[in-house]
Amino acid sequence: MATLYSIILAGGSGSRLWPMSREMFPKQMFKLDDEFSLFQKTFLNLSNLVDDKNIITTTSVKYASQIKEQLKQMQEKYCRKYEYKVLSEPIFRNTAPAIAMAVKYIVDKVHYSSKEPVILTVPSDQLIAERDNFSEIIEKGVRLAEAGYIVCFGSEANEVNENFGYIKCRKNAKISEIEESALKVSSFVEKPTSKEEKANLKGKFFINSGIYMFTPSVFWEELEKYSPKIYNDIIDKNITNTIPSINLADFEQIANISIDYAVMEKTKKLVTIPLTTEWKDIGSWDAIYEISPKDEDGNYFFGKTIDKGSKNTMVYSTSKLTATLGLEDTIVVETEDAILVSDKRNEKGVKNIYKKLNGKNTVTREVHKTVYRPWGYYTVLENGNGFLTKCITVNPNAKLSVQLHHHRSEHWIILEGEATILKGEETVKLKAGESIDIAIEEIHSLQNYGTEQLKVLEIQQGDILDENDIERLEDIYGRA
Repeated sequence: MATLYSIILAGGSGSRLWPMSREMFPKQMFKLDDEFSLFQKTFLNLSNLVDDKNIITTTSVKYASQIKEQLKQMQEKYCRKYEYKVLSEPIFRNTAPAIAMAVKYIVDKVHYSSKEPVILTVPSDQLIAERDNFSEIIEKGVRLAEAGYIVCFGSEANEVNENFGYIKCRKNAKISEIEESALKVSSFVEKPTSKEEKANLKGKFFINSGIYMFTPSVFWEELEKYSPKIYNDIIDKNITNTIPSINLADFEQIANISIDYAVMEKTKKLVTIPLTTEWKDIGSWDAIYEISPKDEDGNYFFGKTIDKGSKNTMVYSTSKLTATLGLEDTIVVETEDAILVSDKRNEKGVKNIYKKLNGKNTVTREVHKTVYRPWGYYTVLENGNGFLTKCITVNPNAKLSVQLHHHRSEHWIILEGEATILKGEETVKLKAGESIDIAIEEIHSLQNYGTEQLKVLEIQQGDILDENDIERLEDIYGRA
């Protein structure tokens, strides 16, 4: 059997899962059950099929440090000594350039055998049950990929949902000789909304899961044939696992296009294998409700909640006590700085609210009050005209980047632990109760050499008080 590699696509934002999903903290990052995030669940599922050294994650440069931190948690949990590979795109360019970048990296930097590998691409925001059954399905896909086909894995559809794209399929004798359950893909129906589009979905059709399998040679052949500009823009570029993994000037000229539009809807080599295992696309709060355990009244409660008399309702609380009375078919999501209350069937409405936040309440669209970083996390306590206060928590043996700010000064008060602070050319050690001032454009850094968490109260003053006003000079996490 050919060596199998997998590419996890983890660059999307997930606007229908606001307010948990934010521009800087997308849906694949947060944990539905307090144990693993969607991204981590995807990685675990794949590790049963693929040598985990052969799992490559592609993401946006703005998510790379969070992805690396979640992978580090997996390494520590499963005692892996090698570092998992993350490729980061300097700007968003959709799935076709992301997959092309990862395929080139695998061929140029990772796979050294003379036998051509098979590559499986998987979105990071799906859940697949019955791992043994999924393994059997993937083995069928490998046989077809080695025979020169591109394999799409389709989930059987009982009804038409306009949030999904669909593939229409038919039997083909040549394909059936290789794998009896496989079907030839005859056409795509992209998120059908009109009566005509829905009417076209008669006969054998499947939800397009976005999971694909192919060999590199077939991928490059079809990409060059149907999207030659993308092929030419990336085929001779150098891809690394640094941050970002490809030069911005090289990447920004590449078309912003999905792999479906670039190749899959045009190629004559596409076949599908039915996903005969439970598959869920976690694209909305209603989808999370569907997969969650429910009480006898059809309710799902997460976090600190009290309820009386509700039915078929989900309450997801992350910080405050959330009390509900007599709700029906309702979604309630509470975060530190935003609350969503929605009819369970109004999935489009959440996406529309997310769009309206752009320009009106940009902070609530972009970040949570608590933001995780490779070195720990910070929580915004209060902000106003010209000031902002944070509580910064630095993990043991962790260090913030050497940096400066052009528009703000900072005052640090040590709350717990001992801080080692770089201030200009001076290194200062401070204990709980002591404080220090950092001037505008003064080079500085904060490090915790202790064995316990370091907590610092930060007071910012200036005319620009956001994360864009950070010029990193050195960074052990590769963000400089």
